[in-house]
Order: sequence, then structure tokens, then C-alpha cells
Amino acid sequence: MSSIFEADSPLLRFLGRFADVMILNLVFVVTSLPIVTIGASLTALNFTAMRLADGTCESVTRDYLRSWRLNLKQATVIWGLVVGMGVVLYLWFRVAEYLDVPGAVRFAVYAVVYLVTFRFVIALVFLFPYLAKFEGTTREVLRNARKLSLRHLFASIAMLAVITLPVVITIFYPNLTGYGVLWLVIGFGAIAFVNAFLLSAIFHRYIPADAEPDADPQPEPGPGATTAADPATRLDPGT
Repeated sequence: MSSIFEADSPLLRFLGRFADVMILNLVFVVTSLPIVTIGASLTALNFTAMRLADGTCESVTRDYLRSWRLNLKQATVIWGLVVGMGVVLYLWFRVAEYLDVPGAVRFAVYAVVYLVTFRFVIALVFLFPYLAKFEGTTREVLRNARKLSLRHLFASIAMLAVITLPVVITIFYPNLTGYGVLWLVIGFGAIAFVNAFLLSAIFHRYIPADAEPDADPQPEPGPGATTAADPATRLDPGT
């Protein structure tokens, strides 16, 4: 019986990881409050979650805050682009709704808008995790996130399902999430942690065997969280 309370027992390891995810969720919520910093917060959230999944995280708050600071400028720019694209898509939907055109044309317009929206959303699944893992210019980050989302389409859909299912449950069955309380306690961190296993497995395929990520995010060179090789060199530009 006493073995389950040993430091390396499965129970205590689980409880320790659960506590880590709760702490990760808390710092994410706090650093996202200014709204404009959500991009940096999403980047740090994914960076720390992947380190938890890999078993290389020694301090949740230290890893999170260092990644947050290092990526603040670039992630904020990317977040602004994401919000801008979201506004454009919303306006497209509104325009399509009021178009005075034949039914077939309206259907074609909606099909295009939905297709573009789907591509945008699945690219988002990889966008901030990519920025968290690799260095690159904003153009490279956007391009490679799009390529990865297509190359690993089933993984993109699976991770999107992990993200959207709790949202759907919260909207239609709010009592199951304590009317949103679970989001403040563990929700964001738990989603990032679950997806981190798949993201880590995918990203490791693009890191050369002789290049190991640093134990801690380094401030130089570049704005990225690690000095791992940019997978742009391992992706087909024509994808």
C-alpha cells in the first residue's frame, strides 16, 4: 500500500502532472488578460505543454515566462494577423448572406468561404505551436504552419477536435464544465497538454538527428523558443 505514495509512483506522478497543468492554465489565463498578448500566451502555453509531454520541463512558470518574453513581439504581430483574417472571414460570411444571386451561385460562394475558413482554422492548430518550437521569420512561420497542417491533415483534424469538443460541451451543456469554471482551473492547459503529444511527435520528425533542443529557451539567436533547426528545409515548398 505504501508503494503508491512513493515519489516515483504512478499515482504521485499523475498528481504532479495534474498540478503542473493547473499551474500552466493559471499563468496562461493571467497573461492573456490584456487580450493583445494572447498570441504570446498561446506560444508559451504550447511550448510548456510540449516540454511537459516530453518530460523535459523542470519548472512550468519559468519555461512559460521565458518563452512568453522571447516570443512576445513576433507572436503579437502574428496574433494581430490572425484577428485581422478572422474579421475578413466574418465579413465574407456577411456579404455571402446578403448576396442577391441565384441559389447555385450562393452555394458556390458559401463553399469557397467555408473552404477558406477550414484552411485557416487547421493552419491555426499548428501556428503558435510551430512558433513555440522553431525559429523563423513571420512569413516562414505562417508558411510552414500552413504546410504542416496539410501534410499532417488527419493530425490537424484530430487536434482541432480536441480543441472544439470542450467548447461545444461548454456551449450546449454548461453545467458539465461548471459554467465555465473548469476553463479557469485547467481547461486551456489540459487541451494544450493533450495535443502536445501529437505535436511533439510531428515536430521531432523535422529536427535533424544531430540537433537537440536546448534544455531552456535561449534569448539568442533569434526570437524563437529553441535553437532547433527550422523544418522549412525539410518541407516541400510545393506542398
